[in-house]
Amino acid sequence: MRAGLDALYRLALGLAAACLVAIASLVVLQVFGRIIDGVRKILGFEILGLLVPSLAEICGFFLVSASFLALAGTLRRGDHIRVSLLLQHLPVRLARFFEIWCLGVALLLSGYFTWHSALQALDSYAYNEVSFGMIPIPLVIPQVVMTLGLAVFSIALLDDFIHALTGRDLSYDVADEGEAWEGGD
Repeated sequence: MRAGLDALYRLALGLAAACLVAIASLVVLQVFGRIIDGVRKILGFEILGLLVPSLAEICGFFLVSASFLALAGTLRRGDHIRVSLLLQHLPVRLARFFEIWCLGVALLLSGYFTWHSALQALDSYAYNEVSFGMIPIPLVIPQVVMTLGLAVFSIALLDDFIHALTGRDLSYDVADEGEAWEGGD
């Protein structure tokens, strides 16, 4: 099961990276299109109107996708911002209790957001909602990706919650100690 979960976290991070590459690629295409049109205009030729329609909107959808798909992997790698000042000054058993409590609350909130994100995607699908840009993109697409990212994040939180309950090392603590997280315990 560990190998499957680690593969899931890596897949989500890979998809997040692919979204960022897509954003960069689209922006580069837009820039080159404008440069070509600018040069054609200076040379007296008719401009071709090379542009990526709905670029800002598409890049926004990719950015949301990247952000949500990266949640689980960044948690596991210890890259989320955590305020552990209080935990460092508590006795070990009390600190462990608060860690379990925080993970439990985070898991409940993440589950809640995952559920409602899925409901929102279902509504968008049922009513055929599309974006308002030049290209009418079905809103269900970015909403499903957001829901998947939240679901994987919820799984990662459950993973660490179970580790905390059983007294095993938490993924982000291991990563904070300087050990490279390879997905294993």
